[in-house]
Amino acid sequence: MSFDTIIERRGSHCSKWDAMSQLFDVPSDTGIAMWVADMDFQAPQVIQQAVQRMVDHGIFGYFGDDSNYRAAICWWMQNRHGWTVDPNHIFSTHGLVNGTAMCVDAFTTPSDGVVLFTPVYHAFAKVIKASGREVVECGLVQKDGRYQMDFDIYDAQMTGNEKMLILCSPHNPGGRVWTREELQQVADFAKRHDLLLVSDEIHHDLVLPGHKHTVMAKIDGIEDRLVMMTATTKTFNIAGSHVGNVIIADPDLRAKFAARMMALGLSPNSFGLFMATAAYSPEGAAWVDDLIQYLDGNRKLFDETVNAIPGLKSMPLEATYLAWVDFDGTGMSRDEFTKRVEQGAGIAANHGPTFGKGGESFLRFNFATPRARIEEACARLTQAFSDLQ
Repeated sequence: MSFDTIIERRGSHCSKWDAMSQLFDVPSDTGIAMWVADMDFQAPQVIQQAVQRMVDHGIFGYFGDDSNYRAAICWWMQNRHGWTVDPNHIFSTHGLVNGTAMCVDAFTTPSDGVVLFTPVYHAFAKVIKASGREVVECGLVQKDGRYQMDFDIYDAQMTGNEKMLILCSPHNPGGRVWTREELQQVADFAKRHDLLLVSDEIHHDLVLPGHKHTVMAKIDGIEDRLVMMTATTKTFNIAGSHVGNVIIADPDLRAKFAARMMALGLSPNSFGLFMATAAYSPEGAAWVDDLIQYLDGNRKLFDETVNAIPGLKSMPLEATYLAWVDFDGTGMSRDEFTKRVEQGAGIAANHGPTFGKGGESFLRFNFATPRARIEEACARLTQAFSDLQ
């Protein structure tokens, strides 16, 4: 399949396209959906074939013997990330938002503080607040146009009520691939303040050329307080399968998590397990390699256009397919630049404040779509801000 093929998603119960006009001031028929973080590309053939075999069999019963599924995860992590995973350390959750919620539920109690480096993926704060815990925002700082962490500031913020730290690695929405040194600093911070560290690495396969992701599990001295979260869903555009991996090496933490899974009666669906097993394969790896090259081409086109508009700045991206664009230089209010993007350009993009403190002047744009659509979006944005040029 060519990534250039435009596939109509309207009318397919697709959140990204069918809910667009309800949530944004964008017409449903002519608007361009650049918000929800899924891609407008078909999943690779190896996954489609796995689903087709299920359909051809025609019986959709309970899934048994997940050894191939676990082996596929172990193979992928070893071959793509140099990380040796024990198959017995793997839990399957209904995606990683559910995985995050399960961690908050299993390892904290109501009113505990959960630390986030903000701005960051908005579902973290939603889950934390909904569970009666306190969101503790440690603001990222910009240096040379990129996000960095300032642990002197964060150390001073801690009160002792904090029990967990959720890290987004690579970072969404800023696109940072944290260095090994930065990850060691995160681990040291967690140890200093006795925080359980949950590392959400759902974007770790979507690292752009010239950058290298390090899994948190390879950082020294953190195993006794580390929960790793990974998934096929973002990498292979199968978010609707709702399957994620929570990987816990420490036996005490693993026992506690297993007890909560059992208490809530959670088990994965067979479609998700078959799809994930097929994805984590040599065929899946080849597809991802092609995808990364295509996404990087889209990134270059989108960033060149945005950065040519006076007052707009797209943060240099190292991973993900999500451009984080700062409109602060326009001097416009958030309502004004948002109106231009939605009403003027007809583009639905995520509003920056939903990602927490530091996102006020930003919009997040998803460029994982056929290039012709990126070209159209670029032309619309240029026109919507033409008076600045």
